[in-house]
Amino acid sequence: MAPRIPAPARTARARAQAAFAADVRCGLLREGPKELPSKYLYDAMGSALFEAISLLPEYGLTRADERLLRRHAGEIAALAASPARARIGRVVELGSGTGKKARWLLEELCRRHSTSYFPIDVSRAALAACRAELGDIPALRITGCLGEYLDGLREAAAGRGSGERMLVLFLGSTIGNFDRAGGTRFLGDVRRIFEPGDGLLLGTDLEKPEAQLLRGYDDPLGITAAFNRNLLARINRELGANFDLRNYEHVARYNQAERRIEMYLRAEREQTVRIPKAGFSVTLRAGETIWTESSHKYAPEEPRRMAEQCGFRQAAQWIDAEWSFAETLLLAS
Repeated sequence: MAPRIPAPARTARARAQAAFAADVRCGLLREGPKELPSKYLYDAMGSALFEAISLLPEYGLTRADERLLRRHAGEIAALAASPARARIGRVVELGSGTGKKARWLLEELCRRHSTSYFPIDVSRAALAACRAELGDIPALRITGCLGEYLDGLREAAAGRGSGERMLVLFLGSTIGNFDRAGGTRFLGDVRRIFEPGDGLLLGTDLEKPEAQLLRGYDDPLGITAAFNRNLLARINRELGANFDLRNYEHVARYNQAERRIEMYLRAEREQTVRIPKAGFSVTLRAGETIWTESSHKYAPEEPRRMAEQCGFRQAAQWIDAEWSFAETLLLAS
């Protein structure tokens, strides 16, 4: 007998599938170039493939992120609690994945006092992995939030004690998936949930030579290509579609004007795709592309400028010398 799924979980899954179907329909039937939201790259398979990408020698972003967090965890914790040595009782991670990168900072905080950690992710598998990864840290309480960033952040911020500060982690240059104006708007949305003194640790990948960037997003082993194609496989699995994955080529381009890497799936031959659970069919012509992800690259001063427009001030910034990646600590004014 199959295990019973509680009604609230069934309802949440039904909502998630309906939202997925609606976004796929909108993205593939839109006028102009087709596109799909990059958040859907991260189902269980996609999250596992991204973990493999993070180990590739061509993709140094994740290792740079981890180096900075490991080296500067004590400084980050002290500055986030200044100037009044406030208690950081809640750490929230947007797009936590397995939570591995947060370990050094969480251990540092838990040496000082008990801490609540709220990982937010759209992948159930990632949240389960997060609990397994960090469950051995003494004095750490983990409450996973399945869903969108801002919904999870509001949930995590609710009910905190008077004078309890919150530190939000937005690591891995995930903000680069927004366009620049969208990234600034997102920071504004985050600031509206914050109270004065709350902190945001923002990871941003910095500008570097085009050839180096392209190697990082089109590796010779083809793992990034598999990660990209998995989005179509997910549509097949969850929405009953009939994408022939052999028909779609992974393409990575650098857009110099926008200073971003763009990832696409390009149809090598025409295919009419049926997507029953989204209620439509679509024909992709040979050479037609689906835009699946953007990754914007920044100058070191850009995070501060973006954040100041939204009511933050920069407390500190650390830059990795090996990969040219920045962690910027921003405090709500």
